[in-house]
Amino acid sequence: MANSGRLTCDDNIWWRLQRGSGPIIATAIHDGHGLGAETRAAMALTESDRLREEDPHTGYAAAAVPNHVIAARSRFEVDLNREIDEAVYRTPEQSWGLKVWRSEPSDDLVARSLALHSAFYRMMADTLDAMAAQHERFILFDIHSYNHRRDGPGAAATPQEDAPDINIGTYSMPRDHWASVLDPIIEAMRDFNFNGRKLDVRENVAFQGKGALTRFVHARYPQQGCAIAVEFKKFFMDEWSGVPDTAALAAMRDLIAHSAAAAEAALK
Repeated sequence: MANSGRLTCDDNIWWRLQRGSGPIIATAIHDGHGLGAETRAAMALTESDRLREEDPHTGYAAAAVPNHVIAARSRFEVDLNREIDEAVYRTPEQSWGLKVWRSEPSDDLVARSLALHSAFYRMMADTLDAMAAQHERFILFDIHSYNHRRDGPGAAATPQEDAPDINIGTYSMPRDHWASVLDPIIEAMRDFNFNGRKLDVRENVAFQGKGALTRFVHARYPQQGCAIAVEFKKFFMDEWSGVPDTAALAAMRDLIAHSAAAAEAALK
């Protein structure tokens, strides 16, 4: 989908940053599908298997917020949501049992991938420092997606009780401090008219929000920055073919815009 926010046309792009006004920023750090030439040559993983574990189209939703960062490189080159010592998947145990590499990646290749990780967090520090200087408090929506048909395209999906439409992760958040902001955001998501239905939005069910980016925000900006991990179940696409539901993508983007407006109102 050309306007999905994915930056797959140029493997030389690392990420896209857009700065705007307001105290809300959205990120889609697993949206990327690109690979550096050296990584592409060394990778054994098929295109379809790689796509299945990425978060396609989350960048399209994140771009609803004027402040946004959308990653262009695949998490299989460097995972920006893991700490730097785990950011390159060197073994199948780190990557859902998938064999990522033709052979063990060289230390030089890993070092060059980890340099992207370091550069990303320097960029995020500069971006968020500027927001923190401008706003008394700010909110980061860390947008991801997750699979719910892991046994195959024709197999039964994960039961709804274990797989909400949106999972809100708050593991590293000082929850009590941010309750007056977070609770209205969750309610706004639940109340949103998503193409004629209301979504099942729950907290810390399928995931707890333990990623590196949310931890980075809460460690660097205690009491000032609130990072919310937002995991969309892949009901908006066929997770095996990668084909999106365009109406659902449009509603996702509108939901994030609606939630960002609710967040800004709650901050005030």
